[in-house]
Amino acid sequence: MDTRKILDQLRSERERIEKAIQALEGLDASSGRTISSTGRKRRRLSAEARRRISLAQKKRWAAQKRQA
Repeated sequence: MDTRKILDQLRSERERIEKAIQALEGLDASSGRTISSTGRKRRRLSAEARRRISLAQKKRWAAQKRQA
């Protein structure tokens, strides 16, 4: 394959990628949020719920340690 043809193909690929990047950056800027944001609200646990989960996990660890 001719070197000139390879360079032309690479340049066209680079242009395509740059256009895709610009489009994604435009979406990001217009929405005012990051690309990774899905719009879901983050659920928060109360202190009591975190405490219950912590105690339950410690209980599971203790049971696993007794079995080993």
